[in-house]
Amino acid sequence: MREAGVELLFDIRDLAVVGAVEALHSLRTLWRVYHTLLAAVERAPVEAVVLIDFPGFNLKLAKALAQRGIPVLYYIAPQVWAWHPGRLKNIRRWVRQLFVILPFEAALYHKVGVEAEFVGHPLLDLVPASGAKADACIHCGLDPAAPVVGILPGSRRSELHYLLRPMIEAAVQIHAHVPPAQFILPLAETLQPADVQEALETAPMPVRLVQRQTYEAMQAADVLLVASGTATLEAALIGTPMVIVYKAHLLTYLLARLVMRVAFIGLPNIIAGRAIVPELWQYDVTAKHLAAQALALLTSLQRSTAMRMELAALRSQLGTAGVPERVARGILGFLGTSVSQPQAVTGTCRVVQP
Repeated sequence: MREAGVELLFDIRDLAVVGAVEALHSLRTLWRVYHTLLAAVERAPVEAVVLIDFPGFNLKLAKALAQRGIPVLYYIAPQVWAWHPGRLKNIRRWVRQLFVILPFEAALYHKVGVEAEFVGHPLLDLVPASGAKADACIHCGLDPAAPVVGILPGSRRSELHYLLRPMIEAAVQIHAHVPPAQFILPLAETLQPADVQEALETAPMPVRLVQRQTYEAMQAADVLLVASGTATLEAALIGTPMVIVYKAHLLTYLLARLVMRVAFIGLPNIIAGRAIVPELWQYDVTAKHLAAQALALLTSLQRSTAMRMELAALRSQLGTAGVPERVARGILGFLGTSVSQPQAVTGTCRVVQP
């Protein structure tokens, strides 16, 4: 958004947390953001507000905006099919238009009377199809002839707290069984090298740290240890075998289990409707279990090939490229503004994006 010229009042990297318990530490900051955003849209005429993801915060904001007569549009809608189905009532009341990114979501919202358009998944415009491992390895400074294990502990510091250490310890065990194995950690843009440096320096074998090379690292890897979230779908689109990992504060985990309405936590499995990728949750997130799952993929060509084939089938279920243009056209269509060429999608209205 910054690169596109959007005026940012706050940076999401200072706000992003996972879990109800973890969010308690950010309540004061979120409260300040909430009131600052409301003040911003009250100071100047606003044609519409586009909310993006972050439902715990954005649905509260949607209510306040709608009560002020400001139309609310929502992109990347709350995952009510996974948890918090009660949010449907609030979405129907406060949101005028949804732009959804998973193929089954539009029908779900239409069923309860919410206007929703399936625009496709935005990763289709960002994630390249699977490329040559040798080229990716060279780009990342790795040996193409040796096995590569990718370590992706998440994009938030709270995820690092729970996942980085067991992932590094699993890498140690993998290295003991497969000495030629190389390890690479593509750092999320929301994090700094200092956030992971201490853990990497204590590892008995080298772990290559790279920045802004996540997709190249995924292409280079033979298997990934990856935190549950968007990265799992990025890896699926590239076609890299993986082990999906989720761990949070114990109370957060127990609350999540109470409200979950799906059998899986990883997006590839949710979209496929079955377990095509192994998942390790909370108590099972140990170095031993992580290493065992990764080694099973590293040492069995049949197993890794089968997973690659399953992952390749997911891309066609997520729509087609051109998602940003469809969302922009949907917003402008709602505002009664026409546009003839994709590059002309600039609009003349002031659209605030919290």
